[in-house]
Amino acid sequence: MATATKPDEKARERGAQTHPDVTSLGEVNVDILKMLSRPGKGWWILFGLSVAGIGLLFFSWGNQLINGIGLTGLNTPVGWGVYIATFVFWVGIAHSGTLISAVLYLFRARWRQSIYRAAEAMTVFAVMTAGLFPLIHLGRAWHAYWLFPYPNERLLWPNFRSPLVWDVFAVSTYFTVSSLFFLLGLLPDIAAARDQAKPGTLRHKLYQVTSFGWRGTDRQWHHFGKAYLYLAALATPLVLSVHSVVSWDFAMSIVPGWHATIFAPYFVAGAIFSGVAMVITLMVPIRKIFGLEKYLTTKHFDALAKLCLVTGLVVFYAYLVEFFMAWYSGEDPERRVFWNRVFGHYWWATWIMLICNGFIPILLWFKRVRYSIAALFVISIFINIGMWFERFVIVVTSLSHEFMPFAWNTYRPSVTEMGIVVGSFAWFSFWFLLFIRLLPPVAIAEIKEVLPPPMRPKPKKEAAR
Repeated sequence: MATATKPDEKARERGAQTHPDVTSLGEVNVDILKMLSRPGKGWWILFGLSVAGIGLLFFSWGNQLINGIGLTGLNTPVGWGVYIATFVFWVGIAHSGTLISAVLYLFRARWRQSIYRAAEAMTVFAVMTAGLFPLIHLGRAWHAYWLFPYPNERLLWPNFRSPLVWDVFAVSTYFTVSSLFFLLGLLPDIAAARDQAKPGTLRHKLYQVTSFGWRGTDRQWHHFGKAYLYLAALATPLVLSVHSVVSWDFAMSIVPGWHATIFAPYFVAGAIFSGVAMVITLMVPIRKIFGLEKYLTTKHFDALAKLCLVTGLVVFYAYLVEFFMAWYSGEDPERRVFWNRVFGHYWWATWIMLICNGFIPILLWFKRVRYSIAALFVISIFINIGMWFERFVIVVTSLSHEFMPFAWNTYRPSVTEMGIVVGSFAWFSFWFLLFIRLLPPVAIAEIKEVLPPPMRPKPKKEAAR
């Protein structure tokens, strides 16, 4: 009588298909932990560039603090510019980490295991980067505490009906849950790095502290599994809620081009779209530089490309719906805003957005393109560029052409603003470069879980036979 295959054996069979070239458990440790060895010249060059970019960020910000917000190109009525556009961009980038690590974990998508660790790290660092921009845009950053709801003598209280206050709660909650989820998943792998590190060194002491006494006992694994499942369930609603709240910064207003109920699903799809593209942009160089072809196979990138394709189609559909509704509404301000987007002062930004986010991702329909790592890398960069310009178009074109023609104005970002925007990418790169040299960027423990039985060490008696 045939016996049913156990669920864990099915998982290992899928793991064998995903990681066909991995031959032993020890090989997983060696291949991944070697990334934590002494960095090469390429890493130091990139690290030096990121430090220089951070210097540009704080120099530009310091110059703005000393001389005032007038150094920017912000004016009336364009009170929001590249600062808010970049804030929304980085919050969107953070979305894919929660999707890949939490949502796909609950759906038991095994292809996530080689990718989710870097995606989680990307989430934490992207939220850290996004958090800078409300302070920068505030101008007088030393008065930021005025926004916090605590008893004070000024009788100054935040307006809790404002989506800008909702942002504070949504983004801070997202950062807290994502950080806990990220650090919890790291525990077994930090312990593996601790056991390999030379005793007495600073690196060994660091791993001793951050592994929290992990020994891999049954009791520890039992509690780990429960905590990981609960945090995954807690983080899953954040995928929909956080960027929906960010979209309400726009949709709750009456500004032409913003006041639309489609904004919440449109922003969520765009966030996943840009986040997955950023995962591809980061993982392709890591795969090549560290020789991780056995763990980051073409099947992993094919799955990411399919996710990009689906969300990209949703985003492009939202673009078309926006134009259709502006025409169908019969409202002059709405029609003027969308006409201005395509043929006005910012036509170049709109067409960059449409080409990068609407037409180039169509190439992902073809299997040959999805299995070409170089092609995916190039496409992902175009998507990242297009998604930044999408936020720029949404923010600037609507504000520059509101209801009254006499109040229309043109916004041009200043050198100070662009220095801060470029510096934000350096800030993100700085933390990610540190991450890949201090912590395992690929999940060791979870890859081992799906290796099929023949790859595990055989008992001596069976080996003798």
